[in-house]
Amino acid sequence: MKYLKYAKYVRDPFESLTSEDLLQLLQNYLLDSGFYSQFYEFNELDMERSLEELHQALLQALQEKDMIPEKLLDELMQNPDQYSQSKLHELINQLLEKLAAEGYITITGPPQPQSLQGKVTEARGTGPNGPEGKVKFEMTDKTLDFLGFKTLKELLGSLGKSSFGRHDTREFATGIESSGATRRYEFGDTMNLDANATLLCAIQRSGLKTPLDLDYEDLQVRQCEYQSSCATVLMLDCSHSMILYGEDRFTPAKKVALALTHLIRTQYPGDSLHMVLFHDSAEEIPLSQLARVQVGPYYTNTREGLKMAQRILSRQKKDMRQIVMITDGKPSALTLEDGRIYKNAFGLDPLVVSETLHEVARCRRNGILVNTFMLASDYGLVHFVQKVTEICRGKAYFTTPYNLGQYLLMDYMQKKVKHIH
Repeated sequence: MKYLKYAKYVRDPFESLTSEDLLQLLQNYLLDSGFYSQFYEFNELDMERSLEELHQALLQALQEKDMIPEKLLDELMQNPDQYSQSKLHELINQLLEKLAAEGYITITGPPQPQSLQGKVTEARGTGPNGPEGKVKFEMTDKTLDFLGFKTLKELLGSLGKSSFGRHDTREFATGIESSGATRRYEFGDTMNLDANATLLCAIQRSGLKTPLDLDYEDLQVRQCEYQSSCATVLMLDCSHSMILYGEDRFTPAKKVALALTHLIRTQYPGDSLHMVLFHDSAEEIPLSQLARVQVGPYYTNTREGLKMAQRILSRQKKDMRQIVMITDGKPSALTLEDGRIYKNAFGLDPLVVSETLHEVARCRRNGILVNTFMLASDYGLVHFVQKVTEICRGKAYFTTPYNLGQYLLMDYMQKKVKHIH
């Protein structure tokens, strides 16, 4: 005979949390730039974060939001050594399982049993492989896209914008959206015919009769505002000063880059965006690695960043090409002809500044606009940026990590309406 066993239903305290809610709780951890690290080491692409660290970050975020039931929290406080066998530990592992199942994280490591519980145990170094068998996780493109969307939504919400379109210019073309006058059709125009004007031209030429004699010269098309494309290189200063002086300037800059990526992908599909990090030297990184970037060496090699940005833009066949530079310090390093790096962090070094300004002038000769967003206001940086603005006739903004996104996004969306002469 079969028996049915009934038990009291115990509600999962986290069952209402979606994967998107979890990502918002983990946003600061996932986009960490090294500001809270005990040792500031150069670690550009930090892919060595373990699943256990993610577990602890989620636990801390839930505690800060007072989302852990009092009973489970008391158990944790009374028996911290037994946490790995507690109900709370199991519930948080289930939340991580949800993130993995829905494609927001991928888990890599030595072969493990089917349950995620075993993976986290292994990550703590208690499994058969010990510390060598730590299980790692990586964010997927789905996570980066979501973080970019949320950041963009927050930034545009703070601007009071309800919607935005494409880049506008003062020119006209024959596109789909009709907002200009009618003119005669020319070979190569989009066939956005103005039927009324076309018929009227035919009647004026041959009179009102049937069948109507319609000729090539009668064709009239509606004009719309010509919308151009833009190639952008975002130059991000990741020198050590971006996390010094008690302020994290790098994480807000990284969030803006994520938002800009999402903005271009969804609203300006004809545009292109590339990312260049500059510190002692410079390198291009894939946008998919942006969230993992951390601060690097101590010096600021602005010239090398500009040279790499120009090489990238030279391959782009767009109507407009621009460099958006986010920095908090004056240039203090220079790559010499023999490959050695000359460094001088004290004041404005004449050699470093002159060579950097020569590179800015080269940008102007190549038709590349340079816009600068300054996260500090010391005399050396202000003086240098004024020179850059003079040479390339770009824009310069004195801003802070708190309103950087608003300035940058407003400038990007208005780029082809305002021209600075």
